[in-house]
Amino acid sequence: MNVELAKYTHAFEGISKYIQPYLNICKPKVVLMLVLTAWVGIMLAPESGRSIWLQLGALFGIGLVSASAAAINHILDRARDKHMVRTRHRPLVQEQLSVPQAYIFAFVIGIVGSVLLVVYSNFLCTFLTVLALFGYAVVYTVFLKRSTPQNIVIGGLAGAMPPLLGWVSETSTMSAEPWLLVMIIFTWTPPHFWALAIARKQDYERANVPMLPVTHGVYFTKLCMLVYTVLLTLVCILPYLINMSGVFYLAISCFLNARFLQKVTLLYFESKSESAMQVFRFSISYLLLLFCALFIDKLLF
Repeated sequence: MNVELAKYTHAFEGISKYIQPYLNICKPKVVLMLVLTAWVGIMLAPESGRSIWLQLGALFGIGLVSASAAAINHILDRARDKHMVRTRHRPLVQEQLSVPQAYIFAFVIGIVGSVLLVVYSNFLCTFLTVLALFGYAVVYTVFLKRSTPQNIVIGGLAGAMPPLLGWVSETSTMSAEPWLLVMIIFTWTPPHFWALAIARKQDYERANVPMLPVTHGVYFTKLCMLVYTVLLTLVCILPYLINMSGVFYLAISCFLNARFLQKVTLLYFESKSESAMQVFRFSISYLLLLFCALFIDKLLF
């Protein structure tokens, strides 16, 4: 019995070891966050009578296309990843996967995700999702990231699209309301990512990536973070002002933004990379809680 159990355990470990590199190049935590925001977009959209299975199919399609974009990002960034402490353990850097294997995997899941979107949502949602893939995997990774310190600002629009994609998957139309959700993520992205860039400034210098702290200094970057955080606070009020959400969301939003502004202000007067990482980690929880508040407000109030 123990021999059989050991055999199955060994087989499972072998399969897990084979699959893990493919999962890692998908950036699963990032994709889960994108799918969550797309789900909130679905929940906030006008009632369309679509079944839960159609909604799940659309979300799965968005998730697969997002994972494909992440895999392409890993492929194209593999040379720079070797020079950064944060990324030097990625599967392609460690040669756990070959470039052809990664390309085939990215292509397959991208096609499967697109087909799911055609079947379970609509052509507009499919087009916008593929456009977001192109924006992140090609426009941002190939051009913006290497050419301008405003890379994360301009390229952030692709990563801010999921709430709109969720909304469009339900309604088949473009509306003003989901663009407010896009604007929330768009204005959140610079202080979120620049906090990491401050903490990992030497990494980006070694990799020759023109992030804002490298090109304009840490002090100027912290000032820009402060400006964007104030702007984010104002943008977060808009869903309440247009009756897209209620008092519950407004209260949670005000609390979260006050905390975010407090942390960024403290960082502005400090020079420790640990403080920057605290802002970065909080910003992840911030976005998760903010979109949960949008959902709960819609569901209960």
